[in-house]
Amino acid sequence: MDTSTPIVNASTLRPAVDVFHAAHGSGRLRVLVACEYSGAVRDSFIALGHDAMSCDLLPTDAPGPHHTGDVAELLSQQWDILIAFPPCTYLCSSGMHWTVRGLRDPKLTEDALEFVRSLMGANVPHIALENPVGAISTRIRKPDCVVHPWQYGHPESKTTCLWLKNLPALNPTNVLQKPESGRWENQTPSGQNKLAPSKDRWKERSKTYKGIAQAMAEQWSAFVLSSRMNSPSVNAAESLGALFTWNTTPNVPASGHTTLKMKGIAWSMRTEPSTD
Repeated sequence: MDTSTPIVNASTLRPAVDVFHAAHGSGRLRVLVACEYSGAVRDSFIALGHDAMSCDLLPTDAPGPHHTGDVAELLSQQWDILIAFPPCTYLCSSGMHWTVRGLRDPKLTEDALEFVRSLMGANVPHIALENPVGAISTRIRKPDCVVHPWQYGHPESKTTCLWLKNLPALNPTNVLQKPESGRWENQTPSGQNKLAPSKDRWKERSKTYKGIAQAMAEQWSAFVLSSRMNSPSVNAAESLGALFTWNTTPNVPASGHTTLKMKGIAWSMRTEPSTD
């Protein structure tokens, strides 16, 4: 990951918010955080003045806007950003050996993948989906971005993949050096997670680190508010179907595409009407 790209933080977000205020009235993004009970990502967006709601089959651990139930009940509403954390039990590589050995019904993974596809295909202009390395990478597509807690001020290790639609890769905000012991604070000498077995172990391991949650809120809201699609200087005809996708190749864009730099990030833009 290129750590030389300027990092967007709350202090640089204010001008973009002011521009959005002038063009859209309230200036608040509507953010749905799916499959989150901790409230970490939800509350990071709320701290920046946005309307954010979490949703999970479990009740929220932290007081705040939360829907206890199926996220499908909310997807028909109008949202600016969807950030989803689908359960990884039947998706992550660390647990797939149960399926491979015939000890778990393969349909559980198929159902989990179908749920992921429904989130990725939601009618929301900006989407991020988080999960560990696993079936999403092999069965749907490779992640657009991989982050670790130690890149965001937490002396711990957890490989976290992000699949993105119209959002930039997340930039590190506080990169820590590995301890002299050669392992992070949450690792055993063999490199495994040292959290002791318990009925809530899965719940503790699934929580989003605060540093990563804050980076998501600051960087992605700043991008959405300042992107060409939301700029008041672009008329409706020009902004219709302006689709931004992460440009992962150094090749010269094909005919009909243009490349632009936005906050130090290379983007490829298609200007044909959207088919969404």
